[in-house]
Parts: sequence; C-alpha cells; structure tokens
Amino acid sequence: MSVIPFDLRDGYIWLDGKLVDWKDAKLHVLSHGLHYGSSVFEGERAYGGQIFKSTEHSERFLHSAEILGFDIPYTVAELNAAKDLVVTKNGFKNCYVRPVAWRGSEMMAISAQNATIHVAIATWDWPSMFDTAQKMKGIRIDIADYRRPDPITAPVHAKAAGLYMICTISKHRAEKKGYADAMMLDWQGRVAECTGANIFFVKDGALHTPIADCFLNGITRQTIIALAKEHGIAVHERRIMPEELAGFQECFICGTGAEVTPVSEVGSYTFTPGAVSRTMLDAYTAAVTPKAMAAE
Repeated sequence: MSVIPFDLRDGYIWLDGKLVDWKDAKLHVLSHGLHYGSSVFEGERAYGGQIFKSTEHSERFLHSAEILGFDIPYTVAELNAAKDLVVTKNGFKNCYVRPVAWRGSEMMAISAQNATIHVAIATWDWPSMFDTAQKMKGIRIDIADYRRPDPITAPVHAKAAGLYMICTISKHRAEKKGYADAMMLDWQGRVAECTGANIFFVKDGALHTPIADCFLNGITRQTIIALAKEHGIAVHERRIMPEELAGFQECFICGTGAEVTPVSEVGSYTFTPGAVSRTMLDAYTAAVTPKAMAAE
C-alpha cells in the first residue's frame, strides 16, 4: 500500500498560533530541536471528533517542556482550543493528533537560551485500531537490547524526542526479525515498557505492571489502571523481572497508538489472550466513545 509522505499531504497545521497550509508548515534545517533533541511532543487521538484526555495531554506537554528547560508560550486552554480547531478544520472524526514544540534556529550550539520556542499541531486520519477479533490473536514482541536509562541520567518523565532514539532502533531491529514491537528492560534489567507503549501482565485474574519511574506513566496506562479498578480487577504496580514472565497467563500493551493490544509472545515467553485482556480492551473502547467522554 502506497503511503503519502507527511510533507506532501493536504490540509492545515496549526503553527505558532495560526493555521497554515500543510505544505507551508516548515522549519529551518539548522533548528536546535533537530540537532540537539530540544523538542517535546504528544500523541493523542480523536474519536468521533473529540480528543480523548485532551487536557491531560496538554498538561503533560507543558510539563515536558518545563523539564527540558523551556516554556511553551500557550496555556492548556489555548492548546486544547488549537487542537480542536485543527481536527475540525481538517474535517476528521477519528484521527491522530500531534502537538510538538522545539527550539528554533537563532542559536546553533549546545546552549540555546535565546532560541524561539515554536509550537505546531498536526492531525491525520487514523481510524480506531479496535478490531477485537484480530486483536485477540495477540502480537509477537521481541526483547530489546537497549534499556531505559537511569532517571538520574536522562529526563525520563518528559515526552522528549531524544528519548525515542533507542526506541526507533529497537523497533526496527524487532521488525526485521518478524516481531511487531520490542519490550525494553530498565537500566537494572527489570521489565520497563515497549518502544512506544506501556505493558501489563495478568496472573490469576490480577494485573501486574512495572513501576513507571524510568519511563512515562502513560495517560493510557493511567486510564487502564482506573478502568481495571472500576471492573474489580486488582492492579499491582511493582518491579518485574524478565524471568517472571513464565508465570503470567496474559499480556497486553497500551498507548495512544496501540490502544489496548493483547500479546501472544514476548521473546521466548508465550501468552494466551484471555478474559482480562478482553475486558480491558472492551472497557477502553467504551471509555473513548464520544458519549462516554462527554459524560466525564
């Protein structure tokens, strides 16, 4: 299937406070964000024209920039309104929403205290991936070589572009071996997350998930934990060693892109997607419907 390159698509992108034609949303090749990774972003979804957890994403967006030492020149309310405008102007209902902020081109060195902070918001058609029958077959995941860094060595709680370099490398390596993704360990060899999604395991009807102290406590992850408790499913946030995977019955990953996706294999460990994974998939599907969002 042919994919239209992202720089050649039609539509509108919100750039530094105004809508511009998609093809005119450009930055200079000597932008600091490109060379030194001084960029943060969000990944969001709209269902039926409504962005799920829009405010939570905008708050995290601002917090990520603060961690990297720069201020995004818009409030949460202004960002929310801009995202809604882009979704509406492009005529989308079910779509992906990508806010991104970066240091500009005024300074090209490690230090860029006076660089302009640019902000853009793009959106593109991306229907929900919820095909329950297909998803319940489970995906295959490899175990990555690279590990999530020690929190004292990197800004791990920011959704910062630079932190995804090892994720891209790990996912590419996994895909070349026939896997859909890769599970990453933390710097101490404990289970952490996948390259762009958080991970959950099921044992005797309860959920087990790694403590989010060296990776993002994903908004979808937080939603899943809340939904599990609403359904009477116990949740244990704890340290998980890789060898423990042999004792779990089910596994699934979650995130804006993955939504809720059951897993059948992680490296040499196998799982059978079952009742708990199905319950969480169905609960999340219900939570992201426009009717459910309006009731919040």
